[in-house]
Amino acid sequence: MTVIVRPLRPGDPEDAGAFARIRRTCLPAMLATPASVAYDAAHAHPDAHYRQLVAVADGEPIGTAQVGIAHDSPKPGQGYANVYVHPAHEDRGAGTLLLRTAEEHLAQHGATQVYCWALEGPRNLAWAAAHGYRRSRSARFLRLDLTGAALPPRRLPPPGVELRTLADFAADPRPVFALDAEVAADEPGDIALALDDYDHWLADTWRHPLLDHALTSVAVVDGRPAAFSFAETDGEGRYSSGMTGTARAFRGRGLAKLAKNDSLHRARAAGVTVAYTGNDVDNAPMLAINQWFGYTLDATEIRHVRTLDA
Repeated sequence: MTVIVRPLRPGDPEDAGAFARIRRTCLPAMLATPASVAYDAAHAHPDAHYRQLVAVADGEPIGTAQVGIAHDSPKPGQGYANVYVHPAHEDRGAGTLLLRTAEEHLAQHGATQVYCWALEGPRNLAWAAAHGYRRSRSARFLRLDLTGAALPPRRLPPPGVELRTLADFAADPRPVFALDAEVAADEPGDIALALDDYDHWLADTWRHPLLDHALTSVAVVDGRPAAFSFAETDGEGRYSSGMTGTARAFRGRGLAKLAKNDSLHRARAAGVTVAYTGNDVDNAPMLAINQWFGYTLDATEIRHVRTLDA
């Protein structure tokens, strides 16, 4: 069977649905819906040169890739190509064709390095190495069954701290943006981030269809957002923790744990059945928090990097 790679047709609900299903099958912790796939295509920053690629065999989508330039990094020339092939359609060259197409696109737009993720396992790691990629950081995806897990009990916020939801900032999200930018700058990772475009953040984060404003909890100190735990939901009982963190001036007070616990309790009360979260392996504070909640390992991905030929 001949495999071809083409751009996603975001206006086609069936195409976007297939893209989301493949992503969800390969890595359930990464929420995706037809609406979120189409939204990502429509609202990507122009400097990201973002593309969603689909590998097709006999008219059936069997693999996907998300490709772009890390435009919000202070270091230029960094691209990413995250490739996933449906497990039932491996060994057909789809992953290699997706990666080759992605690299060509990124090179055309100034990328000198390409980062990609590979699920842990001899097969996937050997595939990445065979294509010239070397191992970098690791990330763990964790799972919590909200139908049976005993969440830590809710506790009253300490004096001077108030728990709110993201919906409470609808009139002026800028304080949340400022907190997100500060937390993102300190997050461990290969690619440094510098969030400085408020309008793009509104489109890319605040209005994203996966972000659940009612389930996202924010710890507020003296009227200022001090910690938060973003909640993403897909409308099918799945929840994923997005960015969770605390402003530098308020760290060490347990506020991120307080916000995440509040969000998880809200999620369970809203009928969510399973919660996912992800952590860089070097992010010891968040790993400890998630162990405290009772999360268990669901999958591990290894970040890889390749320097493109000049």
